[in-house]
Amino acid sequence: MKYYLIAGEASGDLQASYLLKELAKADSKADFRCFGGELMEQQGATLVKHYRELAFMGVEAVIKNIRTIFKNMAFCKEDILAYQPDVLILVDYPGFNLKIAKWAKANNIKVYYYISPKIWAWNQKRGHKIKAIVDKMFVILPFEKEFYKKFNYEVDFVGHPLLDSIADREKIDFNTFTQTHNLNNKPIIALLPGSRKQEISSMLELMLTVVNKFPDYQFVIAGAPSQPLSFYQQFINTDIALIENKTYDLLQHSTAALVVSGTATLETALFKVPQVVCYKTGWLFYNLAKLVIKVKFISLVNLIMNREIVKELIQKGLNTKNLTKELTKILKGDSRKAMLNNYEELHQKLGGIGASERAAKLIYGYLSSK
Repeated sequence: MKYYLIAGEASGDLQASYLLKELAKADSKADFRCFGGELMEQQGATLVKHYRELAFMGVEAVIKNIRTIFKNMAFCKEDILAYQPDVLILVDYPGFNLKIAKWAKANNIKVYYYISPKIWAWNQKRGHKIKAIVDKMFVILPFEKEFYKKFNYEVDFVGHPLLDSIADREKIDFNTFTQTHNLNNKPIIALLPGSRKQEISSMLELMLTVVNKFPDYQFVIAGAPSQPLSFYQQFINTDIALIENKTYDLLQHSTAALVVSGTATLETALFKVPQVVCYKTGWLFYNLAKLVIKVKFISLVNLIMNREIVKELIQKGLNTKNLTKELTKILKGDSRKAMLNNYEELHQKLGGIGASERAAKLIYGYLSSK
């Protein structure tokens, strides 16, 4: 069968590549064409446009590049029609993909969606739209299945692909890791200040205010591949290690972590690293967001567990005093043990490894039965 996939970001390229690998196992005659990246291409897909040509972050960037965005969308539609796929598989990236889904549905092209847009966080009424334009939805968070039931829409929960990514990685021992990155032998506290300039500017300097309060530990910053190392230097006035694009290696060997809210909170939990979740933004944006956000927590860990198992320090609550207090709690003692025990439960809720395989088998099964 012929599969056309669209992934508009690096994370989507990674998860789609795992899906392609499993689809090729399920369907020996599979043919793949995609908007995506090198990882999807390595799995045999014909890459027609790279996600770097699609990614425009923020309102200003979108307005500035609106002509390019429309051209990309028009080209995508033409290419899909020329290819005539048995199914269009959309991977996250809702701003682009939901528009393509609506068009595809109107043109009698079967639409499957892997990794649901986070409509449960805000503007939940989009569930009606998704039900109308997406034939099959494959979700990766356990509560999403229940969420879509509110719209009388049956979706498939396949588990979280992060479990596959973590299980698939090549591990490195502590001595090799520390020697490679010129670290000492003290226990490591990881700092994950986000990947965008605004996040890093807001968070990193504050995170670093606790360094001197924990002399028995070494603090190591996880540098995002999206930012040059030089950008971080303006915030570092102490002897702090900075490691670029090795977050999983860092988490593997960390005792605790300070983490900006987002997917990184879940990654940290899956590496069994006790954490404090940090979030701070502009006063106006935060108060506007509070009006539309429909969830109780900001971290994926707490959202999945439906209770607070990791401490969230938000806005005024995110300060040196509270960071010190909460970090001290999770380095030793009962709070640390409780968090690690909760992580085990979290792991079970996520369905175990094999999300990509389960999704591929379901996709091929649905297509083969019609």
